[in-house]
Amino acid sequence: MNSIVLKTNAVIIFTKNPQLGKVKTRLAATMGDIQALDIYRELLSITNKIVSSLDDSIERLVFYSDSIAYEDLWSENRFVKKLQYGNDLGQRMEQAFQIALEHHDHVIIIGSDCPYITKNIIETCFFRLEDNDVVIGPTNDGGYYLLGMNNLHKNLFRGIEWSTEFVFKQTKSILAEHGLKYWQAPMLSDIDFEQDWLTYLQKKE
Repeated sequence: MNSIVLKTNAVIIFTKNPQLGKVKTRLAATMGDIQALDIYRELLSITNKIVSSLDDSIERLVFYSDSIAYEDLWSENRFVKKLQYGNDLGQRMEQAFQIALEHHDHVIIIGSDCPYITKNIIETCFFRLEDNDVVIGPTNDGGYYLLGMNNLHKNLFRGIEWSTEFVFKQTKSILAEHGLKYWQAPMLSDIDFEQDWLTYLQKKE
C-alpha cells in the first residue's frame, strides 16, 4: 500500500529505522545500545497501537528515516510507506507535509518517542484544525510531539534550532509573526533519557 488514498485527514508517523547504535543515543549513553534499541522498539509498538486505533477514515503514513521496511509492524494493508528526504528535521517534515497535503485537508505529524499521546489527543487535534491554521503539542523539554496544519506553512520549518529546548518557543514566535491561529494540545513528555523511561514505567504500573 504505497499509493495515497483520497481521505480528508491524514496522520504522518516519523520513525527512525530501528538499528543498533543509531536510535535513542541519549538513552544508550547510560543504558547501552542494546537496551536503547529494545526501548525504541517498544515505543514504536506503542505508537503503532495508538495510530491503528484511529478511525479508518484517517489515512496513516509512515515516513522512514533511511529505508522503507516491509513486513515490519507497520502493515502495508493499513499504512502508506514513504521515505524521509532532507538535510535536517525541518526539511524532512516540510517534505512529508507537502506530500500529504496534496491529497488531504488536515494533516498531523507525530514522532515515535512519546508514549503518552492518545487517540483522543489526535482526534481532538483534527477537530481543532477545523477552525485553526495549526495545532501543536508541546513537550516539557521544549520541543513538540505533534504538529498539524491545513496548508503548508514552510516558515514553521525554517530557522529552528532542532533537537534543542528552543524548538517550541521558536515555533510559537513564527506562528505569531505570520498571524497563524493555532490551538495548543496538552503538554506531554517524550522519552530521551533513562529517567524519562523509568518515569513512564512507574506511571504505567
